[in-house]
Amino acid sequence: MMNRIDCLFNTKKNRILSVYCTAGYPCLNSTVTVIKTLSEQGVDMIEIGIPFSDPVADGPVIQQSNTVALKNGMTLALLLEQLKEIRTVTSVPLILMGYLNPILQYGMEALLKQAKACGIDGLIIPDLPLREYEQAYQSLFAQYGIAMIFLITPQTAPERIREIDRLSTGFVYMVTAASTTGRQSSFTTQQTHYFEAIQKMDLRNPVLAGFGIHDHTGFHTVCQYVQGAIVGSGFIKAIATGGDAALQDTIPHFIKSLYS
Repeated sequence: MMNRIDCLFNTKKNRILSVYCTAGYPCLNSTVTVIKTLSEQGVDMIEIGIPFSDPVADGPVIQQSNTVALKNGMTLALLLEQLKEIRTVTSVPLILMGYLNPILQYGMEALLKQAKACGIDGLIIPDLPLREYEQAYQSLFAQYGIAMIFLITPQTAPERIREIDRLSTGFVYMVTAASTTGRQSSFTTQQTHYFEAIQKMDLRNPVLAGFGIHDHTGFHTVCQYVQGAIVGSGFIKAIATGGDAALQDTIPHFIKSLYS
């Protein structure tokens, strides 16, 4: 059976919207509600953050959501428990995003096995070295049919981008700037040159852009160069107040603002 991520990119070529949410935020049991509501609003893919005490690639907004989620009591084991029935409420591709430390503590194969059972389609592990993945884990990901998505940045050399493209499955995550998430408010000329360079490389995998995309303008801009965008900090800000009761109102409003 084809991975849902591959199915998505086979059927939709542009303006793909993936939204990042932190598991257990704003409340411990928000995860399924957030995923269900995003799915109902037509989001193409959802990235579920595994809370961690030191999320090095993330800016203050997502760091704060990680802190709140951990205080709420969220763990990787609890998240997987929450996601057991997730395929009864959504059919969109689901990706877990997390850091290597808690994943290794849980066990990589144990995670892949449970992720497959839940219907998870891919993993993003920003601090997993490329070579370690290739030597130790690539065959396991293939065995369980889970995509592994790697990141590229403006500092990534072209030959390494080719290597990342070779090893990635699902798509390549193009970080828009050499910074943490949620930092910039608009794109510079230098960044658009970078987008153009990636476009011209004609990579084997589709490309989604992330970091600093939080409104219609940013979403529209990156979609001129790559297949779509990942929105994280802007969404976390939008759902920060009001708790679970407000999610049914704030999520549709935020998603509509990205499209129009």
